[in-house]
Amino acid sequence: MPLIAIAGRQGAPSRVSRDSVCFAGRRYLDSVLRAGGEPVVISPQAIDDPESDDLISRFDGLILMGGGDVNPALYGQASGPHIYGVLESQDHFEASLLQAALRQAKPVLAICRGMQLANVVLGGTLVQDLSELPNASELIDHKPSGFPVGAEYTLHDVRLDADSILSTAVGSTTIQGASFHHQGIGTLAPGFKATGWAPDGLLEAIEHESHWLVGVQWHPEDTSADDPQQQRIYEAFVERARSSSRR
Repeated sequence: MPLIAIAGRQGAPSRVSRDSVCFAGRRYLDSVLRAGGEPVVISPQAIDDPESDDLISRFDGLILMGGGDVNPALYGQASGPHIYGVLESQDHFEASLLQAALRQAKPVLAICRGMQLANVVLGGTLVQDLSELPNASELIDHKPSGFPVGAEYTLHDVRLDADSILSTAVGSTTIQGASFHHQGIGTLAPGFKATGWAPDGLLEAIEHESHWLVGVQWHPEDTSADDPQQQRIYEAFVERARSSSRR
């Protein structure tokens, strides 16, 4: 069974745990389990290249989850008024794991913030808030009202490139994704290609040309329990991790 590293998050203490907790969302874990993988949550930590290489060498694949915004300083910008949830230590932790996975040719599934972080780490930029785009008034809803609180997500169609990993995995060039984001890709990093778009043209999926690194702007785990197409994204990733393990 492939071991899948999930870059964890730190949460505040509560009555359930009087200390702070390290976690990954249950839906991520369940999606990996249904796909035949064994998810392992990696505690956030200060980590250098040798340590991240040693850590990732024990796993067959890496998942970068959704979450708060990537520090705009990492792509050469000052924080605007819409930025929230920045945690520099988390950015560094996830970036270190991503770079180690790429050095070791381990597959990576990067979701929402994870896709944005991957783009930044490899030299791209982000749009800090979709309202800043010239065609903002023409965009469909990419987040529920009251974001980041309120409803869990909004649904919209995603068009996939017919030759993409994602299209092959889901068996279609059109799927419906659960959307919960206020940012998007600005400049696409070298080595990435665009492979999925929302009806308004916003970039929704990217794939690396040299590595099995797939980024999706929506959250397949939110609907994967009931939507076989979304579950197949996890299945394709875990199968690639299984192949990595055999090698």
